[in-house]
Amino acid sequence: MSLEPSLTVLYKEANGSKITTDIYLPTTDSTEKKKYPVVINIHGGAFMLGHSRMVSMPQITDCLERGWIVLVPNHRLCPGVNLLEGPMQDIRDLLSWVHDGHLDAVLRYEGPYSADLGNVAAFGTSSGGTLALGLGFNVPKPVKAILSLYGAVHFTHPFWKTPLPHVQAKLPPNLEDSFLRKAYDEMPVPTDSSVSLEGQSESGASKGPNFSRPRDAFAFTQIASGNVLAAIYPNSKTKDPTFQAVDPVQNVGSEFPPTYIVHGLADTMVPIDLSRELFARLKREGVKCGMTEVPDEEHTFAAMMKVGSRTWWLQREGFDFLEGVIGKGTK
Repeated sequence: MSLEPSLTVLYKEANGSKITTDIYLPTTDSTEKKKYPVVINIHGGAFMLGHSRMVSMPQITDCLERGWIVLVPNHRLCPGVNLLEGPMQDIRDLLSWVHDGHLDAVLRYEGPYSADLGNVAAFGTSSGGTLALGLGFNVPKPVKAILSLYGAVHFTHPFWKTPLPHVQAKLPPNLEDSFLRKAYDEMPVPTDSSVSLEGQSESGASKGPNFSRPRDAFAFTQIASGNVLAAIYPNSKTKDPTFQAVDPVQNVGSEFPPTYIVHGLADTMVPIDLSRELFARLKREGVKCGMTEVPDEEHTFAAMMKVGSRTWWLQREGFDFLEGVIGKGTK
């Protein structure tokens, strides 16, 4: 499905990395400036892969039809930065960028749009779900609601050190460590990669990784060996061994924003029990929350689902939840 952003703007620079966000604007019949809820949509990719065009365009269309301004940001990719200081900080800085009035400054030239700063929400798939949840804690002004689609959470669970043979089977034999470590040498730290964990390429086609590229090989090797967290968050070996600073599960409190979870029952990359633990913590703390378990769906299903399918309607329950919190934009 072809859908182009209304504009792309720079929201941050960090050590030479120019970090942008795509902005999608809903259609309007009004010539009078009005406020629209803002939704931040964060791509997946195990914190190491992907970029802002590698998201579900039907999901964005659904958001636009609800009258929301949609921001789809890039962020720096691990391992050249760690999870806390790279991807998580970048997305938090985007939220500050919005609240500091920079989004409205951009929208001033784009028609009768302004941001409703009292109704900012976030959602994402896989690692993007984790980053969306990261906007609910340790930030000056949390988002009003969050939707996590099969986000990576509960980092103290043994799964995160468990090898995945079905991923290992995709890797070519004898990948040299010196080749894999070239992923650390990319300077400035990249904010996009040519393939995502969801299998999308730059053209949007479904396409697997290219293991002649160090980044693709590095990312899938870490996933296959159960080494993702050590690779993206080396702080866990010394400064933060329990992942307290980055694990949404450990940061759920009574003030956590209303949160919805959508997860596939057949997920072998982030088992559904991890999201169930997050859901249990949310309920225990009295946070407004909900969860939809999608039958027969593996990880990354949002990239491949067909509009109108059973999966489409089930995952849409998460967007209905967001709408119940932030409302619709007026046309």
